[in-house]
This record gives sequence, structure tokens and C-alpha cells, in this order.
Amino acid sequence: MKVGTIRQTVVLPGTPAQVYEALMTTRGHRAFTGADARISQKVGGSFMAWGGYIHGKNLKLVPGKTIVQAWVPSDENWPKGHVSKVSFRLASSPRGTRLTFTHSGVPVEHVGHLSSGWKESYWVPLREYLSSM
Repeated sequence: MKVGTIRQTVVLPGTPAQVYEALMTTRGHRAFTGADARISQKVGGSFMAWGGYIHGKNLKLVPGKTIVQAWVPSDENWPKGHVSKVSFRLASSPRGTRLTFTHSGVPVEHVGHLSSGWKESYWVPLREYLSSM
């Protein structure tokens, strides 16, 4: 299977701690996505987002700085048993938080729609949520 990598960088309002909390708490994740989520805040803990469409495990967590997760969608076209990896790196910037995102191990046929999906389903509503705080 051929795989690709999605790399995106966005600047979001708020501090790295606020961005981390939005991504890594059940309450925050539900608030900005509008969908059911259950997020463990422990390394090795599991998470579920988008009403069960996404699930996986936390591989590395450094509050306010780094999130690395094993990531699997519940998509009938996703290769059975295949796990990809997402990484969020957070850093202060003059306009808030610079989020550097990498999604590796993505089957090539999913790169296009997942790339736009991260923008539309995460960065846009996360920016709106953080702006309202």
C-alpha cells in the first residue's frame, strides 16, 4: 500500500495551553467540533471523536506543546487494521499559537479528502471556538 503525509501549519488565536485543552479534553473537543468525543489525557489512553468516526491512542503528550496519536477512521474504504499517526506541535507566536500538523501513513487515496477535512473540520471551527473565548 502506498502512503503519503499531510503537513499543515496554522496560526490560531489563544495560547498553546488553550489550543491543547481544546484538542485534548472531551469538553473542548465537543465544543469546537459540535460532535461527540471522548478524549483520554493520558499516554496510552484512547480517544474517540466525531461521534465515533475517528478513534485511536495517545502516543506522546506534552501539555501545551505536543500531541502524537495513533489515528484510525471508521471508514469502510480505510485499509483494515491500518493505523496512521497524527502529530500536533504547538508554539507561541505573535498572533497566538502556531500549530504545526503532520498526518503520516495516510493511504494515498485518502490524502486529498483528509487534507481538506483537517482544514474544514478542525482548523476553521477551532479558530472560531478560540476566537470566542
